[in-house]
Amino acid sequence: MTINDTKTQPVPGAVEAQTTPGLTGSAQAPKITKMQRRVLLGGSVGQFIEFYDFTLYGLTAVIFSQLFFPGSNPLAAMLATFATFGVAFVVRPLGGLFFGALGDRIGRRRVLTITLIAIGGATALMGLLPGYAQIGAWAPALLVLCRLVQGFSAGGESVGAPSFVFEHAPVSKRGFWLNITIAATALPSVVAGTMILILSQSMPNEAFIAWGWRLPFLLALPLALFGVWIRSRTEESAAFKDAKASQAKEFSPIREAFRENKLRMLQVIFVMGLTAMGFYFLSAYFVSYVQTTGHLSREQSLLINAGALALYAVLLPIGGRLGDRFGRKPMLIAGSAAIAILSVPSFMLVTSGSLPLALLGQAIFVVALCIYGGGCYTFFVEIFTTKTRFTSAAVSYNGAYAIFGGTAPFIGTALVGASGVPHAPGVYMAAAAAVVLLLVLFTRVPETRGRMG
Repeated sequence: MTINDTKTQPVPGAVEAQTTPGLTGSAQAPKITKMQRRVLLGGSVGQFIEFYDFTLYGLTAVIFSQLFFPGSNPLAAMLATFATFGVAFVVRPLGGLFFGALGDRIGRRRVLTITLIAIGGATALMGLLPGYAQIGAWAPALLVLCRLVQGFSAGGESVGAPSFVFEHAPVSKRGFWLNITIAATALPSVVAGTMILILSQSMPNEAFIAWGWRLPFLLALPLALFGVWIRSRTEESAAFKDAKASQAKEFSPIREAFRENKLRMLQVIFVMGLTAMGFYFLSAYFVSYVQTTGHLSREQSLLINAGALALYAVLLPIGGRLGDRFGRKPMLIAGSAAIAILSVPSFMLVTSGSLPLALLGQAIFVVALCIYGGGCYTFFVEIFTTKTRFTSAAVSYNGAYAIFGGTAPFIGTALVGASGVPHAPGVYMAAAAAVVLLLVLFTRVPETRGRMG
């Protein structure tokens, strides 16, 4: 589908605003092509694989703490495990900068092939690593190295796939298409959690800790190769081809991104930082949190979390559709307010020690996140122009996930340990949401719905 840019007067303090004929008019929408469907499928499958690889570590954090960080203090071992979890996020901005600039130069599709193979290979290798008892300090060192490769690759994949889908999506359905792609990031926790639950129930605990937990990690490589095959049947968007054709020979995506988009990138860091915290509390922290603080079993915590993430996968596209109808900024305002109000009661329910109440607490938290997601997941790519979209979005998105997402499980564990208050992470989440709400209300965060590249 070819999209022609229609220039209008710039909005002060915002991206150059460009209207899109047919977004709110009565003209019949163009027919969705096979190529567009393949791009949507390829983007969603890639997001699934990336987050499958990342989610496995969070779901098996208790086992990693036992095998790779042994010690007499379980809290210290868990903190070391979540610190290793956060290491992958430290390099995500570097990966985003590298792959973003590469993607703006040579194309989204080629870069997304590299990132999928790298992250799948690193995850499979994690499933083969011997523990501390076998090779001593080499075990955590190699684990950290695998996490670094995961993080560097995810820095490109996490933004490249949404950018690729965005540039192929019908303008009036961008929020819906983007959120379908992002919803695929919740399904890995359901799939991986179910696999771990089945494995842990079907074998003795000693066998599961010794080798059973490794099987889902080994599956990562064939999944990555499947994703590469799907993406090989797609092509670059007309918008990217037009932008590339107009590039000067000395074009530097990194220089252009920081010269043109400093304010927008800062806005994206805060906007995406909140959803990064929420998503990684939900997908990487709650399973261990419910076990250690809510005192439910591993099987119960996995079951609850799988249900909550399945709900997230259903509700997030609905949030995107609402964002297409009402705009990105109203969804950001409503969502951040909901997170600020509901986080503390949600976390109190999660740590109640009751299976139904813990499920209810996670469900309430999911609803608030999906309202916010109805605006933020399209906003973070829609705010940038095509020629530097990958670079600008990758740096700011991955910066947000490094600062706020990767640290969320560690900070949550530390807050509970220091305060003795089970729902202390909910207070942290609510405070962050209140700050973002004020920023969206009182700073120059633009409405981006319908803008062209």
